[in-house]
Amino acid sequence: MDTVLITALDQDGRGIARIDGKAVFVEGALVGELVTIEIYRRKPNYELARTVEILRASPSRVAPLCPHFGVCGGCSLQHLDVSAQVAAKQRVLEDALRHIGRVRADELLAPIHGPSWAYRQRARLSVRDVPKKGGVLVGFHERKSSFVTDMRCCPVLPAHISSLLPALRELVGSLSLRDRLPQIELAVGDDADDGTGNEVLVLRNLAPLTAADGRTLTDFADRHGVRLYLQPEGPATVQAFHPPARSLSYTLPDFGVRIEFQPTDFTQVNVAMNRMLVRRAVGLLDPTPGEAIADFFCGLGNFTLPIARRGARVVGVEGSAPLVRGAQANAQANGLADRARFVAANLFDATPAGIEALGAIDKALLDPPREGAIALVKALPETRLSRVVYVSCNPATLARDASALVHERGFSLRKAGIVNLFPHTAHVESVALFTR
Repeated sequence: MDTVLITALDQDGRGIARIDGKAVFVEGALVGELVTIEIYRRKPNYELARTVEILRASPSRVAPLCPHFGVCGGCSLQHLDVSAQVAAKQRVLEDALRHIGRVRADELLAPIHGPSWAYRQRARLSVRDVPKKGGVLVGFHERKSSFVTDMRCCPVLPAHISSLLPALRELVGSLSLRDRLPQIELAVGDDADDGTGNEVLVLRNLAPLTAADGRTLTDFADRHGVRLYLQPEGPATVQAFHPPARSLSYTLPDFGVRIEFQPTDFTQVNVAMNRMLVRRAVGLLDPTPGEAIADFFCGLGNFTLPIARRGARVVGVEGSAPLVRGAQANAQANGLADRARFVAANLFDATPAGIEALGAIDKALLDPPREGAIALVKALPETRLSRVVYVSCNPATLARDASALVHERGFSLRKAGIVNLFPHTAHVESVALFTR
């Protein structure tokens, strides 16, 4: 056993300490804590350890709300006060920009944060029939494991869905395909007439339903007020089972925009924080009537349509053809088809010629996946483009791309800050503004 002082948190929410100059990443430890640790993996440049005893606790340490915390891999920071989580994520962003990108923002934006419980309006729950644990399990994977957590509740899910977890276990256990149903996907919309959410559960069924299965599922949907979909193969096979299909959507009230989506389409998991994220990103972009703006990795138009609502002409570029079709339909439904058009293109292979073919661009918004957008950054126009807003879900790739924008492409990093999109996890969502 070793005793160490925790000096920082890493991007996975682990405490960082040093033994004889070597970094040690400690699970379950917080900044400022003195802990005894057990090292379970040694590498040439670092070691991995778990906390055995807390000798001096951080004042920011709190009791986790969820009884499954520590076993379930869904959350990693419930033992840290939410305000301290936000501060830690801001430091992760600053450290990544400084150490990876060799850049520093002229201004750090105030962190955006909001409700920290019952916020997940999208989730993929794994399903396993485990007789040794009493039958069917429905939940997130255990930490660093393919095993499914024996979950009875989940306080980051909507309260109704959290309370349904035991009933979902019983439901799957009663079906003929209990061992051929590996996943249940949750999607919540805000499209009912009274403004309440609509909860959809997509069952990944790898075998056909029997007539008895169909009656059981119909009864479950009616009793619990959820909508059941089936997905026998890929995402294109998703179809409503009961009750009849009705569109899902979410709203961006600041912009008078409603975006419809299918249950398996990519949308942000945290609707309340997404509204704040869009408000900040569009504010930083500052679109004005008549400007030509590109929204790269546009999805269903989450940023494109609010930008168009400000009067700019926008081209949204997205690699998924189904999402492009959905974005076009959303533009039409919101009366913005005259200012927003959409193109399907692989932005990971972006070239200057391909970007030039989109037409003149005054400003751009980038919202890439975790891999970042280095090819796109290097393909952006040399002239006219004056402002870039980068929405990131990975500080490391943001920092890498920021380095290219600043040190190679002639931009300055003006502002950067985090958005606490996933409370109680180590996920860091951030927004950065670059100008020529």
